[in-house]
Amino acid sequence: MNITCTVNNKSIEAHVEPNKLLVDFLREDLGLTGTKNPLDFGQTGACTVLLDGQAVKSSMMLAVQADGKAIITVEGLSDDQELNNLQSRFEAFHAVQCGYCTPAALLVLTELLDRVAQPTEQEVREQLDSVLCRCTGFQNIVLAALDAAKGQQ
Repeated sequence: MNITCTVNNKSIEAHVEPNKLLVDFLREDLGLTGTKNPLDFGQTGACTVLLDGQAVKSSMMLAVQADGKAIITVEGLSDDQELNNLQSRFEAFHAVQCGYCTPAALLVLTELLDRVAQPTEQEVREQLDSVLCRCTGFQNIVLAALDAAKGQQ
């Protein structure tokens, strides 16, 4: 089946098998390996991408469902070689341990910061509910997100 979508602001036309998962299309066909495929049926959230601005678990949907949609992966958060505001706050607050969940955390928080200019700590924690991190306990991730929100003013 042929699909057309926008991935990280680039138009993509591709042939995909009807049963191919979106995560596999991104990783295998497009080489965007920041999106993880932990084979856990979406439980860790490591497969998260933004689909038309909404955080979705790409291992829980088919690539054909992305036809006509705009997808942003962690590779697409910055248009140039520099980190965006949220990414630089992650670096400054040491919000990364092993890094496995980092792409998903960045994407769900990007969705939040696009919707809510000044989220509360509770809103940030609720937004992170779909991402499982076994290393950080989320404290520095939350601090980084709150600081990034201040920088958007």
